[in-house]
Amino acid sequence: MKRLSEIETGTVARILSFENNDLFLKLMEMGCVPGELVKVEQVAPLGDPISIIVAGYNLSLRLNEADNIFVEELG
Repeated sequence: MKRLSEIETGTVARILSFENNDLFLKLMEMGCVPGELVKVEQVAPLGDPISIIVAGYNLSLRLNEADNIFVEELG
């Protein structure tokens, strides 16, 4: 189990859970639900934010938000 912020560009992962309940509702409204597949598309030159594909659309997350999402790396 890794944090989404630790996943390399181009990697697909499955969302397992969230660490921070305050961000949980906000992330779920954006399509980040447990069991959903995400792909890390791009990382900004300074590392923050990152761009992911989730539920069929691109989503930009700050590193502190991505740090609260636990994922299982699929490849």
